[in-house]
Amino acid sequence: MARFNLGAFPGLLAAAALLTDYILTAAVGISAGVGALVSAVPALQPHTVALCVGILTVITILNLRGVRDAGVAFMVPTYLFVGTLLITIAGGMVRVALSGGHPLAVTPPPPPPPMTEAVSGWLLLKVFASGCTALTGVEAVSNGVKAFREPAVKNAQRTLTVIIFLLGLLLAGISYLVTVYGIAANAPGRPGYQSLLSMLIAAVFGKGVFYYLTIVSILFVLSLSANTAFADFPRLCRAIAQNDYLPHAFVYRGRRLVYTYGIVVLAALTCLLLVLFGGVTDKLIPLYAVGAFLAFTLSQFGMVVHWEKKRGPHWRKSALVNGLGGMVTGVTVIVVLVAKFAEGAWITVIFIPVLILFFRLVRRHYHLISVATSSIVPVVPASHNAPPIAVVPVDHWNSICKQAIEFASRLSPEIIAIHVEPGEHSRLLHEEWERYVEQPFRAAGTVPPTLTTLPSPYR
Repeated sequence: MARFNLGAFPGLLAAAALLTDYILTAAVGISAGVGALVSAVPALQPHTVALCVGILTVITILNLRGVRDAGVAFMVPTYLFVGTLLITIAGGMVRVALSGGHPLAVTPPPPPPPMTEAVSGWLLLKVFASGCTALTGVEAVSNGVKAFREPAVKNAQRTLTVIIFLLGLLLAGISYLVTVYGIAANAPGRPGYQSLLSMLIAAVFGKGVFYYLTIVSILFVLSLSANTAFADFPRLCRAIAQNDYLPHAFVYRGRRLVYTYGIVVLAALTCLLLVLFGGVTDKLIPLYAVGAFLAFTLSQFGMVVHWEKKRGPHWRKSALVNGLGGMVTGVTVIVVLVAKFAEGAWITVIFIPVLILFFRLVRRHYHLISVATSSIVPVVPASHNAPPIAVVPVDHWNSICKQAIEFASRLSPEIIAIHVEPGEHSRLLHEEWERYVEQPFRAAGTVPPTLTTLPSPYR
């Protein structure tokens, strides 16, 4: 959308932002899932990076081998995740009502850390920018409309409505219960770290079977969400490579009919981020938000230009909605860049321009190749009909070798047989060659093929 309506450079900027977004989607999903696991089993905290890399390796191997249908694999943990959280919210609300608004936690949360910043307009903007990351991923429904059954558009609209409703319900319920139970976030990556969901579930039901069941569902859902990046990143690389902005190796499928190069590159970059940032989600979020919302901003303004060109019924209303969305996401990018620059957002600021430069260098390379290999000169036929030289590789004498020699003799009178000698069987081959090849050729009055032996003791 950005390329067709805003031009080549905004298109490259959007592509670079989307690639960055997919890389961080995988990293954030895996790190958040491991964060939930570490909250339930604190003894695993020193092994956070190893757990992240292990989950990434499993997802990478599964994608390299090819996943035919991941629908069922995603469906079960997703339903379990939503169901357990709804039960947690319902149970918490009942306890709040029975206690007159002052419930006692079954497992008391740790005391909240001291406040370090007063409430201000800038703090509200930072909260807004950080909270907007919760909406990333919703666009996957609009990107996958073709995958829905007919009527595809209506089914996609219903799905998006359900997602927004559940997102709002879960967010409102969790926010209210966290406030009532006096739960506050603590610094990730430190000893005794507990995620908000872990503390909330423990406060409502304690650390029993239900607690660990919910944590397992969170681990699976967040870790499997990384698979979205493994599905879309290689496809985006393929689309970019088809326009000569990435090496053409990204276009071709591997032995398992998957885009191997895209999967391997995504896995390598995701692993690098997880190791550099210690598998801590809060450190990855600033990078994630910049790439995601930069792509959103460009696509929204691209839609504004699209509606202005199309000028169909109610085009002004549609352009206004997209323009407002572009302004909001643009403000989010600026706020995240300013607020989180020193915390890692600077990496995205450097990575995206470097990626665009790489796009242009690859494009220039293919342009030079195209110029060098282009030809408008007609073919000049040869003035003679000299036969070609037939080269036949020979390992040992058998019926296949016999048929190859017979076929070569029909192509050319000059035949050279090549045998790579590993240090054995050469004497037997020469004897058989003399008996089965040279003697019949001489009897027919023709020059026999030449057997050339190439020594290769390390073969």
